[in-house]
Amino acid sequence: MTVMKFQSRFLRVAVLLIVSGALAGGVVSRWQARTTAKADAPDSEVTQNFNEAVQLIEDNYVVEPDRERLTKASISGMLHTLDPHSNFFDRREFNEMQEEQSSRFYGIGVTINERNGRIYVLGVSKGMPADHAGLRYGDAIVAVDGKSTNGWRQADALKHVRGEKGVPVEITVERAGAPQPISVKITRDEVPYPSVRNHFIARPGTGYIALTGGFNQATSDEMQAAIADLKKQGMTSLVLDLRRNPGGLLKEAIQVAESFLPRGAGIVSVRGREGLFSRPRTYQSESDDPETFPLVVLINGESASASEIVAGAIQDQDRGLIVGEDSFGKGLVQSVFKIPGGTGLTLTTAKYYTPSGRLIQREYSGVSLYDYYRARYHVAGDGPVPQVSPASKTVYTPTGRPLHGGGGITPDIVVKKSEEDVYWRDACFEFARQLAAGTLPGLAEYKVAKIEHDYKLRGNEYQLNDQVIAAFRDFLHNHPKLRRLEGGLNAKLDYARRRIRAEVITAAYGLEAADQFLSESDEQMQRAIEALPKARQLSETAKLFPPKADGRQ
Repeated sequence: MTVMKFQSRFLRVAVLLIVSGALAGGVVSRWQARTTAKADAPDSEVTQNFNEAVQLIEDNYVVEPDRERLTKASISGMLHTLDPHSNFFDRREFNEMQEEQSSRFYGIGVTINERNGRIYVLGVSKGMPADHAGLRYGDAIVAVDGKSTNGWRQADALKHVRGEKGVPVEITVERAGAPQPISVKITRDEVPYPSVRNHFIARPGTGYIALTGGFNQATSDEMQAAIADLKKQGMTSLVLDLRRNPGGLLKEAIQVAESFLPRGAGIVSVRGREGLFSRPRTYQSESDDPETFPLVVLINGESASASEIVAGAIQDQDRGLIVGEDSFGKGLVQSVFKIPGGTGLTLTTAKYYTPSGRLIQREYSGVSLYDYYRARYHVAGDGPVPQVSPASKTVYTPTGRPLHGGGGITPDIVVKKSEEDVYWRDACFEFARQLAAGTLPGLAEYKVAKIEHDYKLRGNEYQLNDQVIAAFRDFLHNHPKLRRLEGGLNAKLDYARRRIRAEVITAAYGLEAADQFLSESDEQMQRAIEALPKARQLSETAKLFPPKADGRQ
């Protein structure tokens, strides 16, 4: 992984974790009362020094500085000396955070991301403004409201595409097979921001739920709806995917855990500074009718906060097995404080502990913000690994299994996932974009005229023949930027077949269908399915549930 690629991933994960950590509610009134009481006090020496420094900068800096940016950076710097997750939000950021809390935002209903240095449409949500306007998979967004997207990252594009409800935005795209760019005006509307991004039957009797979109106000309802739908399809065991889930609302994490834990089972403890705000509190399941089927939970290095609460509770209670990679280790509770002017502050007021007493938070003292995130995502070639070592603690589950903490959740079954080669991924995307558009001679059967939402995969869709692979080889050879990959195609042939087919399935049926297809080659997913019988045995040994009529737990 290059330094640039790592820095991009670091920034994405850091922003997600800071925002998601801000969603946990806290005790505000006493802090506000304390600060309000001091509002009329004279400026302290520190405040005077700050104002004098800003004035010096404004009077002497080579260009006129932005006072708002200076103030924001000063507050953020101050908070980051406390811990990596306390943060300051300007008006726009605070509004976006509140929108995500409510599981919706205002936009056009489109999934966009970078490929080969450009911004592309990867998916269009059913019934949303982008769908009605005719945007489709593979459209390259070249301008938004007349502003060129050249050099934009995904975050830049999202910032310009999202906006106020009812306000139109002009999107200009280059479409494969179209002679000229296409411009459409789309009126922004409320767009769902679900926690459960996908669910399907992975194998007969085995359900899969992708709870990857954070924990917001609708998470537990979405979870229950997905479980009910899968049960109708014959589900008798479940793989719950919390990979890349950055966390969110504590209440929703507790309710998700309650779906699988009987009344009285511990879920999480919240402990603050002694004598400040509130007493330590332990949350237990209040469910009288939890699900009892075998359960395996998938996690990785981007599973954080609320995700770790759920995974830790399941693991500590022997309710199921955890598969994947070490979670992030974000166990600090942020309380949200509104500040006059529409801005906001999130301040760490407590820490999360699993039912067995393991601290979820990794050590951060004496570590820079950059190294704090880099420690979790370090790969060979990116310099020495910064030392971020949590205090070790060994605990035992009800069945006597030893668990080690704190500092994140370590899976029961560790399955490392190799990094995807973005160069091959992007090359397959560029080819599939042309294939689905019908621009490649002799391959008209792969042309996708329009997306078919809610399609149920049968398993035989868009299988690639040798003619497609030959066309891909020619495609690499004829494109100067991709030609260097041509010599490695034979070694990457299985990957290319799978990735190109997934892209065409995306164009035809949407991202959810493609994810289902790719799950068949996801090693972590397949190991999770294999672990379900062991998960059943573990839960039965723990005697969490009373015996059923047939004598089984």
